[in-house]
Amino acid sequence: MSAARGVRIGLGAVGCVLMGVGVWLLLADSRPGTGVQVALWLAGAVTLHDFVLVPLVLAAGWALARLPGSPRRHRLWRAALVTAGVLTLVAAPVLLRPASANPSLLPLDYPRNWALLLAATAAVALLVPWAEQLGRRLRKGRP
Repeated sequence: MSAARGVRIGLGAVGCVLMGVGVWLLLADSRPGTGVQVALWLAGAVTLHDFVLVPLVLAAGWALARLPGSPRRHRLWRAALVTAGVLTLVAAPVLLRPASANPSLLPLDYPRNWALLLAATAAVALLVPWAEQLGRRLRKGRP
């Protein structure tokens, strides 16, 4: 067995144990009805993933593949779009939160920080090809 296979099996086992702990805590230490709410939330998450997120990602990848340019650049933009999508999904609960009377619950400017992360992701996607081209020039001895 290769080391990579052993690591995958170990991580999978740890993940299964942690999921089991999560289910046990859900069933043992929660209010009545929480299990139903969690099941509904999970069903909604799976539905949103399968019928909204995946088609959007596939459509974006399909559209990017048809743009002129190198396939390497297309991969970079697909990675940037997937990163932006994941950042948006992670930030969605605080971006869509109702206003709270207690400002200490969410003390930061989350919409601004989310926008800054998206801008940083786009900047990296724009700068990587430029940096690669500059590196090729420098290796050839031209500034």
